Amino acid sequence: MPIITLPDGSQRAFDRPVSVGEVAAAIGAGLARAALAGRVNDQLVDTSYLIEQDAQLAIITSKDPAGLEVLRHSTAHLLAQAVQSLFPEAQVTIGPVIENGFYYDFAFKRPFTPEDLVAIEARMKELVAADLPVERRIMSRDAAVTFFTDLGERYKAEIIAAIPADQDISLYGQGGWVDLCRGPHVPSTGKLKAFKLTKLAGAYWRGDSRNEMLQRIYGTAWPDEAALRAYLNRLEEAEKRDHRKLGRELDLFHFQEQAPGAVFWHPRGWTLFLQLISYMRDQQLAAGYQEVNTPEVMDRDLWVQSGHIEKFGDNMFLTQTPDERVFAIKPMNCPGHVQVFNQGLKSYRELPLRLCEFGKVHRYEPSGALHGLMRVRAFTQDDAHIFCTEDQITAESVAVTDLILGIYRDFGFDDIRVKFSDRPAKRVGTDAIWDKAEAALRSAAEEGGLELEYNPGEGAFYGPKLEFVLRDAIGRDWQCGTLQVDFNLPERLGASFIGDDSQRRVPVMLHRAMFGSLERFCGILLEHHAGRLPTWLAPVQVTILNITDRQAELAKQVQESLKNQGFRAEVDLRNETIGFKIREHTLQRVPYLVVVGDREAQNQVVAVRTRGGKDLGAMPLERLVQGLAAEIASRGRTVMEG
Repeated sequence: MPIITLPDGSQRAFDRPVSVGEVAAAIGAGLARAALAGRVNDQLVDTSYLIEQDAQLAIITSKDPAGLEVLRHSTAHLLAQAVQSLFPEAQVTIGPVIENGFYYDFAFKRPFTPEDLVAIEARMKELVAADLPVERRIMSRDAAVTFFTDLGERYKAEIIAAIPADQDISLYGQGGWVDLCRGPHVPSTGKLKAFKLTKLAGAYWRGDSRNEMLQRIYGTAWPDEAALRAYLNRLEEAEKRDHRKLGRELDLFHFQEQAPGAVFWHPRGWTLFLQLISYMRDQQLAAGYQEVNTPEVMDRDLWVQSGHIEKFGDNMFLTQTPDERVFAIKPMNCPGHVQVFNQGLKSYRELPLRLCEFGKVHRYEPSGALHGLMRVRAFTQDDAHIFCTEDQITAESVAVTDLILGIYRDFGFDDIRVKFSDRPAKRVGTDAIWDKAEAALRSAAEEGGLELEYNPGEGAFYGPKLEFVLRDAIGRDWQCGTLQVDFNLPERLGASFIGDDSQRRVPVMLHRAMFGSLERFCGILLEHHAGRLPTWLAPVQVTILNITDRQAELAKQVQESLKNQGFRAEVDLRNETIGFKIREHTLQRVPYLVVVGDREAQNQVVAVRTRGGKDLGAMPLERLVQGLAAEIASRGRTVMEG
């Protein structure tokens, strides 16, 4: 009879096979009520799962990440049941868990409406109140195909028909409604109490634009109403901070159909973009990098040799010249940097060689995936490649991580996670080379004192990587910087140096990006700061406002003085009330507003206000200059802004 070992090491013996739910009840009534699933010998199972032999068991509740996923997956089933209860002709397809929620795709004769969502959500709540038991059963593949075909569910039948014939199929039912699923699921619908349907969208069957269009209903689910309300508040705040909305309001950029996925930068937006480049250029030069620039269009054969065509060919833009030579617009900068390294014979004494570039790259993204600055087809990478010896990997990697973390702090990001991604299924290079690369990157992370999260199988096709994930002001995560150790690409592209033994050696190549995409980083900054960019980054740092025409010349003189001292200053001489002008430039998120009237002109001072509405009073222009300079130099808030 089974002996159950719990996570704290304690054991419980039973005189018969026992379910996960029964073990939870034996431990305590509270745990039995909270149990959503179990982990038996590292396998996630339902609470009804019967344990017949000695096993290790963890009871999964909504406090566990796995429990929250089970809860969301079960809510997706609840959604599908409610839809088919209200609209029996609707066919179900797939309904996976996604970040912060779930969705389900349906085939239905007419578009769902917002009013339908209200009715569906109400029906879901009725099904929760009924507390329907959720039951699992097993069928053979062929029997399951027949079962769903008889129900008229052709999409489910098609999914099952693609599964090997000798594989059993698990189905989950609740209240007479049945769906295909691997599970696990909550014990009953009564466990699903905090959810909200959020939006409607279209989706192609199996994600293929050649297939029919389905309707996707998105939702979110949480352990309790308090967590749900907190999430919905974050969504509301995120909508206010949407960089696309801010881009219009602040006149920074726009998109149009004639160039899908490419940014039209306006003067103020381009000023912000150039500030990022200027900042990063200074940081890289101080860290020993040499800036290069490589062609955007190169022969297709180079990308075949590098392996990019095989891996990324479907996402590359190719063009053919009149003489039938095929070229590719570069999707990344790596092969170009190897070509620079290959010019002239290199000695080990020249390593590490750090090459950086603000390289414009193009990647074909499906039109449905494009999302403002966050997902584009044409973007600029702050790309760098460090050519070094194996002995230099650790020191160089530590230097890169220190540089990356320091840069993020300058931009106001202090909550940073680092993920380690190892070899993907589709890759180049031998297992021995991958073993060496992964060991080197882990060693470097340990040397740098990084606490790693693991992201199995998500490395680049040529090497493992570290991913730097920033958490913004409203708790969202953004993956930005990367560091990759590559033993493969230099050899594929013929890179070599003369070692201290006078023999030719292949260098190791460290791929490194800190912003990742400058366009995307601009979007992240706008949303993180809600458009109120730090003074050192703001496209306009100071706007000078006159009260009457009598101060027009003085206002222009103040602007000229500030510009001559390196500040980004504008002047507003319009014949509008001073209150109107203050409000307008406050909405434009200009950090400082300088007002000049007769009294200021007479006393040779300027009146200074912040965009937050704080009146800093009158001061000599020199004092304003000193305060601005100190704030910009510190890249932070000072007494000036309060």
